[in-house]
Amino acid sequence: MLPEVRPHVSTPLTTQLEHQLGLAPHLEAGHLDVERVAGIAVVAAAHSDGYAATGHLLGLLAALPAPTKAGERFWSELWRSSGTAYLLPANIKSLVLRSLTGDGTALARQILSAVDQMTPPQRLAASEVIGQALVESDDFPDLKTEVIGELWLRDLELTAWRVLHADRRSDDPAGRKAFLDAWTSV
Repeated sequence: MLPEVRPHVSTPLTTQLEHQLGLAPHLEAGHLDVERVAGIAVVAAAHSDGYAATGHLLGLLAALPAPTKAGERFWSELWRSSGTAYLLPANIKSLVLRSLTGDGTALARQILSAVDQMTPPQRLAASEVIGQALVESDDFPDLKTEVIGELWLRDLELTAWRVLHADRRSDDPAGRKAFLDAWTSV
């Protein structure tokens, strides 16, 4: 599941393409040769970490039971086991919708807060609930439900961190120069 591409996501990429490849903003596709297309692909891949992480975050949430009448039992068990209401659909719905527009930072913060609130026994119990739901919905190898749930939780946590980290990094030429200067002076 990928979020929509919005100007706040594509503007930095446009700037990078202009700076890195010398592409004019209104260049027609017919004027691109294979080398320039390959260059665009490389710059786009390097730039897309925050966008991809937001899409992955949404994909992880989509693997859980839908927040419908049929999924009520799962969500109440997750709340009870985890000790936090931060992950309940009512508390993340607007953040999920915002993520679908390309801005996953608020959802990432909420997820990291939820995971941070859990004690080790609550995390283990939440892993069991999540793992059971994932086993029921997919064909996983013969792993314990708590292992599958813990892997899912770990992935969710690390992906949320990647969303926040990607949002904080600087892609501007001055930031890149400062980075290079700092590393070459070591």
